[in-house]
Amino acid sequence: MAEWDLRPLSLGEILDRTFSLYRRHFLLFLGITAIPHLLILGFNLLQVLILKAPSALPKTATQLQAGSGSNVVPFGILGGLVALIVYVVAFLFAQGGTIYAVSDLYLGRATTIGASLGRMWGQLANLFGVMVLNGLAILAATIFLIIPGIYVACRLSTCIPAALLEDLGARQSLERSFALTKENAGRAFVIYLLYFALLYAAMFLFMVPFGVLLAFSAKDPGLMRWAMGLMQVGNFLGGVLVGPFVLIATSVFYYDLRVRKEAFDLQMMLNPAGNPASGSATVPSLLS
Repeated sequence: MAEWDLRPLSLGEILDRTFSLYRRHFLLFLGITAIPHLLILGFNLLQVLILKAPSALPKTATQLQAGSGSNVVPFGILGGLVALIVYVVAFLFAQGGTIYAVSDLYLGRATTIGASLGRMWGQLANLFGVMVLNGLAILAATIFLIIPGIYVACRLSTCIPAALLEDLGARQSLERSFALTKENAGRAFVIYLLYFALLYAAMFLFMVPFGVLLAFSAKDPGLMRWAMGLMQVGNFLGGVLVGPFVLIATSVFYYDLRVRKEAFDLQMMLNPAGNPASGSATVPSLLS
């Protein structure tokens, strides 16, 4: 049985259900977000650990660099590529796993951390394409001014749930989101506004104290390294605590739009064990 009834919701009800879902299943969402991001935290802490403080360099540093300069750039490029791959994979798993978990819980199905993350193995390439195309669309709109970029971001707010829950490709998921959010960009804007408010509050709470410590430890390499490591931990904590909010909210928003525009509640009444994508309307063309 579904945990909540499927019906058209006001913006306040969408936010209320978002916080209720997060609160009732806090450990589930925390685990889905934290486990992939532990890879990023580990990589960042490793960088801090091997970082050489300026005072620790030998007096013959210039001569040493002259002899090994050819290896510096390739190592930096390789490290950057590894960092990018780690970040992208962790980000995709956390995003997709959370969307799947919200869908299962919202429609009254049991799920676990492992089950939600496990469903992402076959979706990594598709979700990566969705996010790249989404980013390019927002960037293209932003070039023409900030406000068009914000508007396009709001209209594309449900492209990730659409891609995963309806098994759509990158272009189709963007077109699907653009159709669903027609005349609803304002509600998406409030969701994003609240998310960024929570994100910056978490950054201030978990990172600023260690940033102050870092500023006062400029002459102590050992203390500086500790401060940098603690900043990475603070960044990790803030991200995993706030990150699920926007994904839960956009998933609830996605289902609300489908209830409003496609009678998704009636579809589920007729086929409660069916796929969430069943009965979806034909994806309209964004260019039409």
